[in-house]
Amino acid sequence: MRTIAIIGFGAIGEAVARYLDKEPAAAVGTAIVRPGRDKQARRVFGPDIVVVHEVCELSSDIDLVVDCAGHPALREHGVGILSSGIDLVTVSAGALADGELFDALAEAAQRGNAQLRVVAGAIGALDALSAGSVGKLERVTYRGRKPPQGWRGSAAEEKIDLGALSEATVHFSGNARDAALEYPKNANVAASVALAGIGFDATEVELIADPGVARNVHEIIAEGDFGRLEFRIEGNSLPDNPRSSAITAMSVVREILNPNSPIVI
Repeated sequence: MRTIAIIGFGAIGEAVARYLDKEPAAAVGTAIVRPGRDKQARRVFGPDIVVVHEVCELSSDIDLVVDCAGHPALREHGVGILSSGIDLVTVSAGALADGELFDALAEAAQRGNAQLRVVAGAIGALDALSAGSVGKLERVTYRGRKPPQGWRGSAAEEKIDLGALSEATVHFSGNARDAALEYPKNANVAASVALAGIGFDATEVELIADPGVARNVHEIIAEGDFGRLEFRIEGNSLPDNPRSSAITAMSVVREILNPNSPIVI
C-alpha cells in the first residue's frame, strides 16, 4: 500500500481522501497543514491522521505527497518535498506560470531525483495535446466558461457585475501566463493546457461568466501537424466549492493509483 501525505483539507483534499477510503492500494496517512489548523484537518481526515506543519516532519514511509491546497502551498512546500526525493502530485498548475518558481521546482526535482506531476484536473484531451506537441502545434486556445457564482472571489468581480449578468460575458482574454497569475484559484486548467501544449505565452485563453450554464465548461481547440482537435467537457462542481470541478479530485486519485495498476492508460 502507498502511504500518502496530503496538503490541504478543502473540498478537493476531502474528496480525494473520501475516494481513497475505498481503495486498498493507497491511503492518506499524513496531512501537512498550517499551524493552528490541526483540529480542522482531523475533522476532515479522521482522528488517526498524522498532522505536520513542515516537510522535514514527514515520516520516511511517505511514498507520495499530494498538493490539494493551491498556489501558496506549492510555493511553500514544493521545493522541500522534491529535494527530499519524494514525488509530488499537484493541482496547482497555475503556480508554474511564475518562471522563478518553475525553475526552482525543476531544479529541486532533479536534485532529489523526484518528479512533480501535474494532474489534468478539470480538463481532458491533454494526452492528445501533449502528443501533438511532439510535432508542431500552430495554435492552442482554451476557453473556460462558468456560472457567475463560479467566479466569485476572483478578478472577475472587479471587472463585471456578476450578480447582474443576463448574457455570457468575457472578463479575460489573453495568454495562459497572465490568466494563471491573475486568476490563481480559477485558471489552473488554462495552465495545464499550456504545459501540455505550446507553453504559457503562446496559449490563448478566454474566461467567460455565463448565466446560461449550470456547469463549469472547459474547451480546447488546437491545430498542428497532427491535425485539428476540439474538446469540450461540462463538469459538475464539488458540492462545497463551485470553483472546483469534481473530476479534479478524481484525476488526483487516478494519478495516485496508476503506479500500482498492472495496466495503465
